[in-house]
Amino acid sequence: MYKDILVHIPTERPMRPAIEGSISLAAKFNAHLDAVAVGYVATSAAYVMEGGAAVAAVFELERERAVERAEAALAVFKSEAANAGISYTCHALGAIPVDAAGSLGEMARLHDLSIVLQPDPAQGAFDNDVPSEILFQAGGPVLFLPYTFRGAFKANRIGICWDGSRLAARAMRDAAPFLARAEEIVIISVNETDAVAGEASAHGLARHLGRRGLTTRIVGRTATRADIQPIILSLAADESLDLLVMGGYGHSRLQERVLGGVTRAMLEAMTVPTLMSH
Repeated sequence: MYKDILVHIPTERPMRPAIEGSISLAAKFNAHLDAVAVGYVATSAAYVMEGGAAVAAVFELERERAVERAEAALAVFKSEAANAGISYTCHALGAIPVDAAGSLGEMARLHDLSIVLQPDPAQGAFDNDVPSEILFQAGGPVLFLPYTFRGAFKANRIGICWDGSRLAARAMRDAAPFLARAEEIVIISVNETDAVAGEASAHGLARHLGRRGLTTRIVGRTATRADIQPIILSLAADESLDLLVMGGYGHSRLQERVLGGVTRAMLEAMTVPTLMSH
């Protein structure tokens, strides 16, 4: 059960999707919601003046201004959360981007679920880097809300993107509280054949969920690798899905986060809230 939820409230991008989605979800699960917003300190602030004391003074001034930006974003959240009557706490941070990412990752590890806004490639903002950082660092499920998302979050119709992998299995287990409340569950299988499915097939997943008392339906498709993500989103539209569940593929290379092709494409073009686990 999700009882302790973290949400990242953007300061450089529209915050309404994150606020509306997280508050409605917390109310649905009667969960505590920790909201964190980051005002970013430009890394160049540490080099504008020579001398240790002078640098420290300039940096502290920039940090204070950054915290004020974070508090301004959280003021909007506080008003909505108070009206909803949920349990919540606000955290305003002022930090350079790399430190902010580390702090958010640490916070996410002690929450049942983290909620973030889909990155927007059309906007050059540090807030765009936060979602994938949390995915890599959280060690738990991350719910990505499309930047077009509006209104209350619901997960009546859920699609599980299943390829039999460890990450897909992790995401499926992490989505258990959503699955238990779902009205319909669709298992989405792309390019599965008897030769490659093995024990962790879509039918095997259906049996497993059936033993939990969950009824599922399998939808299979074939596609080239480049077409996997468009097919998933097409199925989500055809099936009127409220939520997708999938593994968040990627790895770290020389301190750089490298997302897998399908995961990256999904984050760039998602139309449905998506729960990912890495």
